[in-house]
Amino acid sequence: METCFERALFFSWGCTIGDCQFCYMSTQPDDKPPKETKRSSASIIAETILAKHLGWDIGFFTGGIGVLSQDELVFLLKAISEIIDEKVWLSVGPLTKKQLEVYLPYIKGVVGSTETINPELHKKVCPSKPLKPYERMFESAKELGLKRAMTFIVGMGESREDFSLLKEFISKYDISKIHVYGLIPQKGTPMENYPVPSTEDQAWWISQLRQEFPSLDIQCGIWEDRIDRIHDLLEAGANTISKFRAIKLFGSPLARQIEEEAAKAGRTFRGTLTVLPDVDWDKEVDKLSLDDEMKGHVRKKLHQYIKGMKVMT
Repeated sequence: METCFERALFFSWGCTIGDCQFCYMSTQPDDKPPKETKRSSASIIAETILAKHLGWDIGFFTGGIGVLSQDELVFLLKAISEIIDEKVWLSVGPLTKKQLEVYLPYIKGVVGSTETINPELHKKVCPSKPLKPYERMFESAKELGLKRAMTFIVGMGESREDFSLLKEFISKYDISKIHVYGLIPQKGTPMENYPVPSTEDQAWWISQLRQEFPSLDIQCGIWEDRIDRIHDLLEAGANTISKFRAIKLFGSPLARQIEEEAAKAGRTFRGTLTVLPDVDWDKEVDKLSLDDEMKGHVRKKLHQYIKGMKVMT
């Protein structure tokens, strides 16, 4: 069996909702408009080129709800799918069927940032992000032949008795992929003093999901203080790994440890977090169907990333 690193491509660090109790986006200053938290298109495209050549899967394209316009999303989805030569998972909040039809040429499925299925806990954790719109999105996605995925965060207050709710939800909406994260207590959020969920807790949810849904694609989110739990999460039934600052920490001892943890679990690690491949990066940019000005911006950003990554290797 093999595993790999999945890179989530973020386009912003702000959100028009901004009140989810666990999320770092909720800590942005009130006087900073979310649309000013956007990353440059060039940086996102450069990151996608890196991910492709390092053998990373694109977990999904995501960012704050309401930050990008429809035209901006189309432009970036088209560029990303062109680079990786496949369609993309999209996670930008609940979308209508009409919106999904616009993105249909570039996306393979939608990810609902559902976080928890316990209805009372969900109201507390995500007061402005109810589940119903996501459920409607999943129904529309199914009608359009799109895959459905969801997120679940361990450690926010759910109990193991809630597994029956999660099982029912996955079955009802024919969810084919789930991202199982462990809470990262963020400074400035109501959950900043919550304890980090244990390896055993995160592994329990993964193992239950694997037993109930043998073909479910389960992705485990970790953080740099939790690298040593990877082999347990993979052994519990996770397929892939995410939530690691792979560009900033590329080639670091932590990156090497991830590859070692995969081997410890008996998995072949596809791709690399430690070795930069010999690639003509400028040529890769030139291949893209972008205008010359954008190519120049992408080229500049790509070389900035590579320069920083070489420091650790």
